[in-house]
Amino acid sequence: MRKYYIGIDVGGTSMKMGLMSESGEVLAEAEHLTQKEDGPDGVIARMVEDAKQLADGAGISWNQIGGVGVGLPGFLDIPNGVVKYLTNLGWRNVPIKEKLEQAWQVPVSIDNDANVAALGEAWQGAGKGVDDLVCITLGTGVGGGVIAEGHLLHGMNGFAGEVGHIQVDREGVRCNCGQIGCLETVASATALVRMAREAIDQGRETVLTAESLSAREIFSACAKGDPVASEIVAKAIDALARTLAVLSLVLNPSRFIIGGGVAKAGDVLLNPLREAYEKEAQDNVKQGVEIVLAKLGNRAGFIGAAGLLARGRK
Repeated sequence: MRKYYIGIDVGGTSMKMGLMSESGEVLAEAEHLTQKEDGPDGVIARMVEDAKQLADGAGISWNQIGGVGVGLPGFLDIPNGVVKYLTNLGWRNVPIKEKLEQAWQVPVSIDNDANVAALGEAWQGAGKGVDDLVCITLGTGVGGGVIAEGHLLHGMNGFAGEVGHIQVDREGVRCNCGQIGCLETVASATALVRMAREAIDQGRETVLTAESLSAREIFSACAKGDPVASEIVAKAIDALARTLAVLSLVLNPSRFIIGGGVAKAGDVLLNPLREAYEKEAQDNVKQGVEIVLAKLGNRAGFIGAAGLLARGRK
């Protein structure tokens, strides 16, 4: 009997889910409010029901579901399927794998949201056909996932791929993680807006205004030659390029995939990043390395989550 897989990407505001074939085709998808105020049990109960409705709406009986993968935004005990702490949801020590398997009676696998996004891009997106890659998501924060020799890396405590917390500026600002000068404090959308606001408060001449600050506005102003926006973007690109250069030495990937809201800047981000990487990276490791934009957008999470099981991980 042909099997199908469901992937769920849980966020602080919404849950995105998709029904996938074994080959990675998206057969159906849906998005529902997380409603985190209902607590873990309430969210999990809706997750159970919404997934069943997704399969039913696509004409797939539940006994054809080979498993469900779930991407979660926080600290996880992946081997045991336990949520240790989800900052945005306030969950602590939730045995989510056990709860879901009892409800669904199918295998369940969990992973970090950045990891499943990387897996999604590797399986069906900008990394398709590539065995060694690093996916970096530039959004509210900076997330990352590493695929090495075709396998998602987790490390001893499951924190492999946390590229957003590589220190790039010892004299910088304090990150939410407690460290000073993480990449996240320089290259995230939040960081770009913070630096622009600081420049405006200092009275520097710029077309940017405090009322309409966003990463998109900053990149747009940069493309038009605004000095403040150009300086901010250059700082972010420099930090990102140095990070990629270090990752090249440690992991030797053949491709870097850049996603998230900041990546919507397209070539305004990508072209100078490629140039900066060429200057920063060691000659022996940069040969043949590609830096490309992610392809799957908001679908990467649920596609990768489904891939946790569809690609063979139990």
